[in-house]
Parts: sequence; structure tokens; C-alpha cells
Amino acid sequence: MTLRTKFILYILLLHSIFTALALGIFFFYPIWLFVLEGFFLISLFVGIKLINSFFGTLDLIRSGAQFIEEKDFTSHFQLVGHTEMDQLISVYNKMVDNLKDERVKLQEQNFFLDKILAASPSGVLICDFDNKISSANLSAEKILQTRASELLGKALEALHPPFSQALSGLETYQSNVISLQGGRRVKCRRSEFMDRGFPRYFFLLEELTEELRYSEKNAYEKLIRMMSHEINNSVAATNSLLNSCLNYKNQLLDEDKEDYENALSVIISRNSQLNVFMNSFAEVIRLPEPKVSLTDVKQMLESLETLMRSECQKHSIDWHWELLQTIELVEMDKIQMEQVFVNILKNAVEAIGSNGTITIKLGKQIDRSYVAILDTGKGISPKIQSRLFTPFFSTKENGQGIGLMLVQEILNKHSFEFSLESQVGKPTEFIIFFKNKG
Repeated sequence: MTLRTKFILYILLLHSIFTALALGIFFFYPIWLFVLEGFFLISLFVGIKLINSFFGTLDLIRSGAQFIEEKDFTSHFQLVGHTEMDQLISVYNKMVDNLKDERVKLQEQNFFLDKILAASPSGVLICDFDNKISSANLSAEKILQTRASELLGKALEALHPPFSQALSGLETYQSNVISLQGGRRVKCRRSEFMDRGFPRYFFLLEELTEELRYSEKNAYEKLIRMMSHEINNSVAATNSLLNSCLNYKNQLLDEDKEDYENALSVIISRNSQLNVFMNSFAEVIRLPEPKVSLTDVKQMLESLETLMRSECQKHSIDWHWELLQTIELVEMDKIQMEQVFVNILKNAVEAIGSNGTITIKLGKQIDRSYVAILDTGKGISPKIQSRLFTPFFSTKENGQGIGLMLVQEILNKHSFEFSLESQVGKPTEFIIFFKNKG
């Protein structure tokens, strides 16, 4: 039962009692009965009118509250001519106008922010209160090479392991350059904002791969050219003098000739090896543009299997093929790409050591042909993996650090995307994605 109904029933009951009392007086003072009845009718009319006026205010409040609950800020109340009521209506109308303006302003700001995020060259990952990804813009999809639908709702740890570990380890307002698969590097910054009184985190991702690769390439090309020029000139002049010195061996005593000749031969040989060593670096910067032709990738890899069969049998390494889908002929420089696969396969053999398997996968992913080479080696630690494509870095005792440099340079010249994924104790996988024809 509503308060209005209770109030009306109370007035009716009160006036009914007064009516009963008036009937009792009727027998003694008949004339006063009509006077009292008239008074009661007037009182009842005035009371009901006052009740309606009072509860009209409550109806107004209830209607206004309902409009606010439904987020309808366009409805207004008309003035009714009562001072108190008109004051309440004026306050309400002013309040909903302010709420409407605030909502429009907020919607415009959110729309503007969405446009900025969509157009931003920097990737943005926004996390919810549970540190799960709640939003990712288009640039973040491109940098992480993952669709937003596959990112939303996932914890940071669900991303690529070395990258996710480094990303989760960032302190608020700290930035760092983190490596992704394929030698890519991303500058990441962690920041926070307040949402309903609680902090939420977001990450800014900026692709630095091309800029860093360009500056590194310019630096090591300049260094190699300078070293190659100095060493080649020195080696040529030194060997010329040493060969001239060999002509004097006949002027020595017989017991000194052999030692003299051997000593000079060793020096000449070492100089020649130094020259070859420098030329191997120079080959990286003198790499010509690819001369592409349609090539059968499977056939190329089969010929390399034949080439490496003896080495693999010697170390009890088996080859396993997984032809997931038939791939078309690919436009590539066959000689350069053979060098790429030779380097990758040699690394796989060295990683296994003995008693293992090299798996070759051929297939398609999102209409792109790819080849994946997996080895059952010990895997690569995140620290080493982040430096694999750094110029001159090598994990081998006498390594020059140009194998993966050459692989990266050739693949970049072909515009082939690639990635190297590995975890300690798990297979290492090198994937090359070929360009679609046309």
C-alpha cells in the first residue's frame, strides 16, 4: 500500500468518526448538523487537494529519478506555478542539462581517444584491474603479430614468453627496449591511470627494429670497410715482403733453411687466413640485390638434406618431414636462400649435437606459405635469444657472429618475415614466411 493511499484512508477514517459524532448531536441540535457536515466536506476537499499537491512533488521526484536511472537527460518538467515545486523543477532541469553536457563531452572525448589510438603508430595495451589485456589498438596487433580478439582477456604472461617476462618486469613509468622473435626490437613503457579510484596499467609499444637495424648496419658497414681496407693493404704488403724474404733462404746455412722457410710460410698462411676472415665480413655488406626466380622450396630443401646426410648420419640425427600443405613456387634468389637454409640447418645440427631430429614443416598460414625448421636441441635461454641477431654476437667459442647476420640481411632483402622461437629444454623453431605472389 502506497503512502498516498494510507494518507487518504487516514483522512477518510478521521472524517467518518467526526460524521458519526455529528449524527449523535443531531438529536439535540439538528441545525448544527448541517453546519458541521458542511465544514467536514470543505475540510475533506482541502485535505485531498493538499495531499495531491504534496504527493505531486513526490511523483515528480520519482519520475526524475527514473529518468536519471534510464540515463534520459533530454526530458524536462514544466513549471506548475507553485513556488516550492517550481524551485525543485528548476533545480532538476538544470541538473539534467549539466549531466547531458557532461555525457556529450565524455562521449566526444572517448571518441577522440579512440581515433587517436586507432591512428597512433605506437601500440597501446590497456590492462584491467586483474592485469589482463582489456584493449589493444591496431598498431599493437601489428607489433605483436596477433589479432586483438586473441589478445583480449589474456594475461601478459600469455604473450611470447621472453617478451612477456620482460614486459611484466617493467616498473611503472619505466621504459626499456625488449626483443621480439626474428630479431625485432620494441621500446616498451609502462604507465598507469586512475579508474574509479583504482590504478590501471597500460603499455606503449614502439617498433624500433628498422631504425636500430639501419643505424647498426651503417655502423658495422663503416667499421668493416675501414678494417677490410687496412688489413687487405697490410696483408698484401706484408706477404709481398715475406715472399721476397723467402728468396734469401739459399743464402742461409743448410741447417737454418728449413726453420726459416717454415717460419715465413706460417706467417704468410696466417696472413692469408686473416684476409679470408675479413672477406667473410665484407661479403655481408657487399651482398647484392636478389635475382629472383620461381623456386621449388621443397626441392631445394631435399637437395640440402642430401648434402648434409653424411654429417647427420655421423651424429645420429634423423630428418623428419611434415608436408602440411602443398606450397606454390616462390620468387626468390635461389643461391642466397640456399645460403640461408644452410646456415639454419648447420645451427640446428650443432644445437642437437648427437641423437636428435630435424623436422621440416611446409604449409600455409593466413594464405602465406611458410617453412619451419625445428631441432631437438637444448633450446636457447631468453638472455641469449634476445642477442642472437646482434651484429658479431656468437655463442660459439671461435664464432664470428656473421651467420645470423647474413641470414637476416638476405631475408630482409627478400622482404620475407621470419621468427626464431625457443625455450630452454624445448625444440627451437625457425620460421620463414614467404611473400604472396602479386
